[in-house]
Amino acid sequence: MSPEAAAARPVDGAGQRGTLIAVVGPSGAGKDSLMAYARERLGGDPAVLFVRRVITRPATVAAEDHDTLPIDSFLAWQAAGSFAVTWQAHGLHYAIPASVHRHLAAGGVAVVNGSRAALPAIRTAFGRVMVIQVTCRPEILAARLAARSREDPQTQQARLARTVAAVETGADVVEIDNSGDLAISGRAFLAAVRRYMNDGRLENR
Repeated sequence: MSPEAAAARPVDGAGQRGTLIAVVGPSGAGKDSLMAYARERLGGDPAVLFVRRVITRPATVAAEDHDTLPIDSFLAWQAAGSFAVTWQAHGLHYAIPASVHRHLAAGGVAVVNGSRAALPAIRTAFGRVMVIQVTCRPEILAARLAARSREDPQTQQARLARTVAAVETGADVVEIDNSGDLAISGRAFLAAVRRYMNDGRLENR
């Protein structure tokens, strides 16, 4: 599989009543911050599942809350059908667990930190998908990337150039500008999630 390529397992799916919300956007736009904002307010609601991705990197305080697997275990789990979607980016392997299908089949909403390159595979793997595209003004994004000091300036510039060119459009895409106050963009994010919370009439609520 080439870098940024993605693969999806065929949907068993008839029966999916809930919606998968894929949160996408460039590194530094604040996807993790918005998801944390929503999790603090909705995490106790059984209708909403905040998905823990599986990634072949160690968990750190500064990174998203995820499950970690070494590459050999990741590939074994993938071969065993434990993942609904997998993709590669920045030298790492990422996956959405297949167990998410159970929550969606019951009518719930699942929120996952996705990838723009993986969206075709995510749409293939899940019957109902809504995309929240988190954007940020270029000068704000550049400042955030520089402040994190994770990459050299050349890599940051290349990332910014890709960001300008990569914008998702479509009826299933909601754009949220996270350039300013997190409380403002957080409320917009919450509203987008809540719009789908009762669509599937989650069983046993």
